[in-house]
Amino acid sequence: MITFNTNHGSFTVELDFDKAPISAANFKQYAQDGFYDGTIFHRVIDDFMIQGGGFTSDMRQKTNNKPIENEAANGLSNLVGTLAMARTADPHSATSQFFINVSDNHFLDHRAKTSQGWGYAVFGRVAQGMDVINKIKSCPTTAVAGHQDVPVDEIIIESTEIIESD
Repeated sequence: MITFNTNHGSFTVELDFDKAPISAANFKQYAQDGFYDGTIFHRVIDDFMIQGGGFTSDMRQKTNNKPIENEAANGLSNLVGTLAMARTADPHSATSQFFINVSDNHFLDHRAKTSQGWGYAVFGRVAQGMDVINKIKSCPTTAVAGHQDVPVDEIIIESTEIIESD
């Protein structure tokens, strides 16, 4: 499990190494390396998701490791409280960015190995601290440097802690 300490409180995620071994290992490595420390939740949409893990507070994107294979066909669904890999239109482009579903988002689930059907790989869930996630999802947002849905007040990941071996 990994605890995220933010300026809005802490939450802990549990990774699913059985169903999403590549995504879980990738995420854990970024956390162990301290990559997420000082990044922000840069996209927050109430009734959808909160996204972070790639930008600093000045909206500069951090340099990532190479992209990973999309594991969305693992049978896990984008339900409230699940953790999933963010990506571009390329289904195999996920690096460090992740999102936490704050609604049941079945439309993000894998349907087919096509450009429209790949979906977004769920690789964990919030084990503790959904109250913090719910506080974050309700933050007012604005547009910043060409990005939409950016929280007006920064939501900073101050540190991450591996709290047990996954």
